[in-house]
Amino acid sequence: MSIHILHLHSTFNLGGKEARAVQLMNAFGDRARHTIVSAMPDQLAARESIARGIKYEIAQDPPPLSGRPSIRRYEDIARFMRRFDLVLTYNWGAIDGVMAARVFGKGLPPIVHHEDGFNADEAVRLNVMRNTYRRIALPAANALVVPSGKLEAIAVKHWGQPPERVHRINNGIRTKLYAGKPVANAIPGFTKKPGEIVIGAIAGLRPVKDLPLLVRSVAGMSSRVRLVIVGEGPERAKIEETVQLMALEGKVVMPGFLPDPHRYIGLFDIFALSSKSEQAPVSVIEAMAAGLPVVAPWVGDIPAMLAPENEIYLSPHNVELPMRDRLEMLARDAQSRAHVGEANRKRARALFEEKDMIAAYAALYSAAMGRPGILG
Repeated sequence: MSIHILHLHSTFNLGGKEARAVQLMNAFGDRARHTIVSAMPDQLAARESIARGIKYEIAQDPPPLSGRPSIRRYEDIARFMRRFDLVLTYNWGAIDGVMAARVFGKGLPPIVHHEDGFNADEAVRLNVMRNTYRRIALPAANALVVPSGKLEAIAVKHWGQPPERVHRINNGIRTKLYAGKPVANAIPGFTKKPGEIVIGAIAGLRPVKDLPLLVRSVAGMSSRVRLVIVGEGPERAKIEETVQLMALEGKVVMPGFLPDPHRYIGLFDIFALSSKSEQAPVSVIEAMAAGLPVVAPWVGDIPAMLAPENEIYLSPHNVELPMRDRLEMLARDAQSRAHVGEANRKRARALFEEKDMIAAYAALYSAAMGRPGILG
C-alpha cells in the first residue's frame, strides 16, 4: 500500500525546490501518492514535469498558507494535514504548515521542512521577525533539510535548531546526461557562430538574480561574445531595457524558459551567474556536469561546490568590473576553459549525482514516518 504525502509549497512553478520535489516524486514511483498545495493557486507549471503514471492531485480549496497569524487558520491547516502519512513543507511561504503543527500538533503526521534560500528581501540581511517565527515553529518539524553548508549554519545559529535535526543533502542531477553533444537548434532564435564565445545563464528572471548586472558586465568586454539568458520571470522588461541601454541588441538572446538543460547547456562556453544570493544552485551543478567553467559572485556554497581550479574566476563582490574581468580572462583562454571545465565535470560526478540525493531523501522521509525502507 502506497503512502500519502502532502506537499505544501509557496508556489509550484518550476524553480529549484519544485524541480527537486518532482525529481523525488518521480523516483518514488508507485510507493507514494501525492497531494500538492500551492499558496499561489495559479502557479502550477511544475506539474508538467511529473512523470506519467505518478499518482498526484492538486488540492482544491485547501486552507490558506499565507496571511496574518491566526489560531483559526492554523487549526484549519492542522485539520487538513491529519489525513496524510507525511507532510513536506517548503521554504518561508509554507512555514505556517509547521506553525500549525506547533499549535495543534496532537494526532498530526510527521513533518519535514525544507529551506532552499532567500529572495531579494533577505539577500543581504536576514529578517529578524522571520528568524523569530522560524525559532518558534521549527521544533514541530521532525527534521529540517537544507542543500548548503551556509544554510546549515544559519539554521543552527539564527533559527535555534539543534545540529542533529538539520540535514544537509546535496542537490543532484543525472550527470551523465550532460556529457553528450548539445542539440544545435535547442535554443530558439540562437545559432552558434564560428569564432564567438557564448556566455550562458540559466535563472529565473527575478530581482535576486540581478541579471542586469550580468548584461552590463558583458557590455564592457572586448572579446567577441554573445550572452544567452534562459529563464522567465518579472524582471524580463528590466533586463531588456538594460540590453538596449548597453547597445547589445543582437548580442543577447532571451528565449524564455526551456526544459531539459542537458540539451542546450553544452552550447555555452562559459556559465555565468550574477545573483545577490544563492545557496547551492542546480544550474551550477548542470554547468559543472557539462564541463563548463563558471563565473559567479562569491555567494552561498558556490565556492565549495566548484572545483578548486575554478576559484580564481569567482568575483568577491556582486559588481560589474570584477565579473567583466573574469569573463574576459576565460573568453580569451580556450585552454583554461577546457581545463577548469573538466575539473568541474569530475567534481559534479563525485558530489552531485541524482541517485545519491534520492537515496538520502528516501531514508530521511522513511525514518520520519518510522517505516525504514518504505520509499526505497
